[in-house]
Amino acid sequence: MKERHSLILSFHEVSPAAERLRYILSEEDDMPTPTLFTEMDTLQREGDELEWKESARWVKFEEKVEEGGERWSKPHVSTLSLHSLFELRTCLQTGTVLLDLEGYSLPQIVEYAVDCNIEEGMISPDLREKISFVLLRKHRHQTKKPIHRSLADIGKSSSSTSECHAQSRSMNDIADTPSTDQLKNKFMKKIPRDAEASNVLVGEVDFLNKPFVAFVRLAQATTLGGLTEVPVPTRFLFILLGPQGKAKSYNEIGRAIATLMVDDLFSDVAYKARDREDLIAGIDEFLDEVIVLPPGEWDPKIRIEPPKKVPSADKRKSVFSLNELGQMNGTAGGGGGLAEDEEMPVQHELGEELAFTGRFCGGLYLDIKRKLPWLPSDFYEGFHIQSISAVLFIYLGCITNAITFGGLLGDATDNYQGVMESFLGTALAGSVFCLFSGQPLIILSSTGPILIFEKLLFEFSKNNAIDYMELRLWIGIHSCLQCFVLVATDASYIIKYMTRFTEEGFSSLISFIFISDAIKKMVGAFKYYPINTDFKPDYVTTYKCEFPMPDNSSSVSGVSACFHSLNVTALDWSQLSKKECLKYGGSLVGKSCKYVPDLALMSFILFFGTYSMTVSLKKFKFSRYFPTKLRKLISDFSIFMSIMTFVGLDMLMGLKTPKLIVPTEFKPTRPDRGWLVMPFGKNPWWMYLASFVPALLVTILIFMDQQISAVIVNRKENKLKKGCGYHLDLFWVGVLMATCSFMGLPWYVAATVISIAHIDSLKMESESSAPGEQPQFLGVREQRVTGILVFVLTGVSIFLAPVLKFIPMPVLYGVFLYMGVASLSGIQFWDRIKLYMMPSKHQPDFSYLRHVPLRRVHLFTLIQITCLAVLWILKSTFLAIIFPVMILGLMVVRKMLDMVFSQHDLAWLDDLLPEKEKKKKDDAKKKGKEKEKKKAKPDDSEEEVRNSGFCCPL
Repeated sequence: MKERHSLILSFHEVSPAAERLRYILSEEDDMPTPTLFTEMDTLQREGDELEWKESARWVKFEEKVEEGGERWSKPHVSTLSLHSLFELRTCLQTGTVLLDLEGYSLPQIVEYAVDCNIEEGMISPDLREKISFVLLRKHRHQTKKPIHRSLADIGKSSSSTSECHAQSRSMNDIADTPSTDQLKNKFMKKIPRDAEASNVLVGEVDFLNKPFVAFVRLAQATTLGGLTEVPVPTRFLFILLGPQGKAKSYNEIGRAIATLMVDDLFSDVAYKARDREDLIAGIDEFLDEVIVLPPGEWDPKIRIEPPKKVPSADKRKSVFSLNELGQMNGTAGGGGGLAEDEEMPVQHELGEELAFTGRFCGGLYLDIKRKLPWLPSDFYEGFHIQSISAVLFIYLGCITNAITFGGLLGDATDNYQGVMESFLGTALAGSVFCLFSGQPLIILSSTGPILIFEKLLFEFSKNNAIDYMELRLWIGIHSCLQCFVLVATDASYIIKYMTRFTEEGFSSLISFIFISDAIKKMVGAFKYYPINTDFKPDYVTTYKCEFPMPDNSSSVSGVSACFHSLNVTALDWSQLSKKECLKYGGSLVGKSCKYVPDLALMSFILFFGTYSMTVSLKKFKFSRYFPTKLRKLISDFSIFMSIMTFVGLDMLMGLKTPKLIVPTEFKPTRPDRGWLVMPFGKNPWWMYLASFVPALLVTILIFMDQQISAVIVNRKENKLKKGCGYHLDLFWVGVLMATCSFMGLPWYVAATVISIAHIDSLKMESESSAPGEQPQFLGVREQRVTGILVFVLTGVSIFLAPVLKFIPMPVLYGVFLYMGVASLSGIQFWDRIKLYMMPSKHQPDFSYLRHVPLRRVHLFTLIQITCLAVLWILKSTFLAIIFPVMILGLMVVRKMLDMVFSQHDLAWLDDLLPEKEKKKKDDAKKKGKEKEKKKAKPDDSEEEVRNSGFCCPL
């Protein structure tokens, strides 16, 4: 039975309608099909007058004029009855179809349509004038407000009334040119510039016995005066006039053709159709894809909200493409037989950027060749208002990071490297990298493993009487040379084996570090500024100030000398302020004397307030309030607005919350060192060679940290168009390693979380979208300007100390928390963790849950959690120095998963390894060739099906 079913489907795929569409849509045409704006007008009778009144419109979704006639409905998905689609099919089969008609005015088009109906015997010649008269009545659009007759209008003279009546009864009552209301219609902003119109006219009249139907496609899109709500040239007209008593049926047929016209595939068919049968084939394809809902299972009055993400019609089109003949029966999706569902996971392909060239510096040469043509656009595309918000956001993140790591480095290295070195190194390394690298969206920063390495290296140098700065210089030189070797040999090729499993483990770890550090710092604030639980408001009047009586005259004379021989015993201590009391050597006695404001509570308000306000404003662009541009502007500047709001709140309260401390003088943190480190003279000669060993560990750390961050930044979902530069990036990181070592500055590598935040702040969305359609993600504003400005501002921050000192540190910790949480969004690993706490019926409809058993999903997630826990434990101990080796260990674990999970499961939960992907594609090609042979030479079972009369219904 299963075999017979597959043969029936195979037979259906080569049905006459499908075969016809295949040749229509496979025609080579450089011109893309324009977007269609469809308007439906229904015939209305106002007293003795007839007019066409706009009742609905479509750009992508349907909008109806509400019954009151004064407003549009919310955009919604058109719900059609199956009966109306079959009636429409009948109308196109029996009615008049005029394709590529040369018409330049509505009267001319109406005349052609009526004459054609008469010639085909559809209507009698005596109905010509009546039909033309009805079709040329004026059109009242929703932009025009209804005219309410006043008492003055009622009292008009009969001569005036008869004159007006005679004028409206003229043959042509429609305007020849667009009205002022049409030209000023703000709805034009929702329609693409190259759009064309499709007009649907339906109504009932008392002089017809059978319907008058005409489908017209003009050779050239023409503006037909007042026919359309907006001044868009008309390409298609569908006219349906019928006998009275079936207005609802006519209206549903009109909605059906209007919905078809905004369907991506049918609109292509309508533009390329050569005859009536092509249109019928387009309707048949639409019927094949239609989903029917049983009438008793849902309420037809409910308007279905537009989906957040609309599936592309490209897949439907590809089925009818001649180029896809060898990829039918499910192989077109690239599934290779992994699943029968048409939704296949998008495999992570790193492309030619990581291809092994086998030539000396081959990858570096290709990176430079790939990036050079984009160099001019990397600068002029950065001049956009969105770049301002990105610069402010990333700048505050960078200086907070520089101060934090600078302070920690100062403690770990006895101030050989401190906040000043951190600021200067961040500015130098970041600017050079953004200017010359292959991926300027990456932000360089210090990292935790490097900090631990510096600490262990300083302790080793101190315990063995070795000069720390000179040893560090030689480690940096060796590491630089090792990076050059990796670049020259295309060693970045290994990143191809870094699947989603490794990426998500690494990025989740970094995100959790940001989150935990932000929370730790806030918990620390409660230790420094404990809440005053012992303070009793009832005792505020019980404090007093006392002067300690001296034990000898010498102490009294000392105090008197200090205060210009002031007789302290003569002072009225009860009238002194707390500050004056302490100034004159007094002491405070009482339960309320040691009260200080609750700075910890205020710090928490600033911390959590900044985070929560940023999250709320970031989501504001999806709210219902204010125009689209204003919502988007608020969303782009959400972080800056949140910081300014809570900085202002802190200044208003006037409390001494911990503030940002920025160096004010340009000089090394440690007085006995300069800005250059000499390579010789302080350590034994063999130390210059022996430093190769620790340098190897640093190189592995930098290589893994840099390249994993680059892979995450260059993900396909970010839609980057200018290519990657893995080899070029590593080359400049090596150069900067040596440069920073000579200057005694910290080492820098790609910062995953800040880089992701940089990309999120530069995401672009479509400006004009159909009503109800979510703005489409277009990609990222790829440029070098924002990164360069961020690091230049970081460098000049020592001159901005008077301004930056007003920023409370809890506000910046809130920014850190937001960056950590935001970088977790969209990570499949995080979504799968949340599934543990959800009952099955409440779980989101993720694609992998449709194809992989839930227990296998949980097992895969548990393995990832275990690996993450091991990495976290290592990071928290002195073993953090082998952190890069553990990242390589994740790749080994992923390789072992091939023995635990099937390739089908891994294709949905992770990315297939390169050799597995290649094998899968080879298998798919073999299956495709076998199917082609079967189609070319049908077997006996196929002949049996044909002879038995099996066919697939419409």
